[in-house]
Amino acid sequence: MDVKTQTVPEAPAQAEESREKDESWFGFARFLVLVLLAVMAFRTLVFSPFSIPSESMLPRLVNGDYLLAAKWPYGWSRHSLPFDAPLMEGRVLASMPERGDIVIFKHPLDSSDYIKRVIGLPGDTVGVIGGQIVLNGELVPRAAMADFEIAVSPNTTCAWGGNRIIRADGSAVCAYTRFRETLPGGREYEVLDFGLTGADSMLPVTVPGGHMFVMGDNRDNSRDSRFPASVGDAVGLVPLENLVGEASVIMWSTDGSAEWLKPWTWFTAARWDRIGKRL
Repeated sequence: MDVKTQTVPEAPAQAEESREKDESWFGFARFLVLVLLAVMAFRTLVFSPFSIPSESMLPRLVNGDYLLAAKWPYGWSRHSLPFDAPLMEGRVLASMPERGDIVIFKHPLDSSDYIKRVIGLPGDTVGVIGGQIVLNGELVPRAAMADFEIAVSPNTTCAWGGNRIIRADGSAVCAYTRFRETLPGGREYEVLDFGLTGADSMLPVTVPGGHMFVMGDNRDNSRDSRFPASVGDAVGLVPLENLVGEASVIMWSTDGSAEWLKPWTWFTAARWDRIGKRL
């Protein structure tokens, strides 16, 4: 004898519960997508985080600084997008940086992130004599200052040109020769210079259209526009299209002594006096 099975209709209460559960999961997924889109839009259009992995911008920026870069001051290009997505040509709402700005940009050859200070703009001539910049035929004034001292830590060593000093409490600091440099228009900032090196002399070059001449503030420890562009090394003259943003504010800084498995070290390693500094 054939036995026929009969599907029992789902009770109205069970059906309603199932429907509400599906709607709940759909709502949560939609929320996550909207949050992701909002974060991507914020990083693309407003601010994006960057870290400082070297000492080429001492004394203003220290290895272990984490900063926010403003994305709007110079307009947007494909380098403003996640993964350098090739969705646009040139720059949208482009604006020229000013001499003295600290900028984040993509290396012209390997697209890695770099940070330097703008020295020359299109049409400027830039040279170096005895470590002193010659901009459009005029020496950029610089005045000696008291040595810059920074605590020696796991991510900040005492590089060549520095003088390691042991203080009375046993802590070590590194002292570097420091100068105040003043660009035309009055923009001032501090630089380090340890003495004459090969990069302290450079014949004048004219910055071509659509490019900028950049230098690190740590003049004897920066592979910048004084050198031909090379993958993983110097940047040469940088296309303005490669601009990512303007360094804005330090949001965190660590001396490198923190350990993930010891949460209290996250706080003892922080350089609290640097957090919140405007650039």
